[in-house]
Amino acid sequence: MPDSPIFVRTYDLLLWLVPRTLKFPRQYRFNLAHRIQDTTHVLQRDLLEAALAGDPQQEKAMLQRADVELSQLRLNVRLSHDLKLLDGKGYKHAAQMLAEIGRLLGGWQKKNRKQIGTEGQS
Repeated sequence: MPDSPIFVRTYDLLLWLVPRTLKFPRQYRFNLAHRIQDTTHVLQRDLLEAALAGDPQQEKAMLQRADVELSQLRLNVRLSHDLKLLDGKGYKHAAQMLAEIGRLLGGWQKKNRKQIGTEGQS
C-alpha cells in the first residue's frame, strides 16, 4: 500500500514542498507555509485512512476528504505563486505533481464507486 503510486507521489510532493515553504519570508512562513505543510499531511493521512478502511462507504468518505484537501492545497500553492513566494518553475512543478495526484485520486474514486455499485446489486 505505501508503495502505491498515490502514496509515493504524495510523499514526493511533501518532500519537495517542505524545504521550499521553510524559505518563505517570515510574514508568510507561520501562516501560509504552515497551512501548506499541514494540508499536505492531512491529505496523506486521509489517503492512508481510505486505504485502511474496511468498508467501501468509509473509503468513499475518506477519498472525498482527500479530494477537498487536494483542492485546498492547489489553492494555497497558487496563492504562493501569486504572492511571488514560488517562482514560475517551482509553481509549474508543484502543479504537475498536484495534477498527477489528482488523476490517481480520481481513478481511486472511480474504482470505489464501481465497488459500491457492485455491492448494492448483490
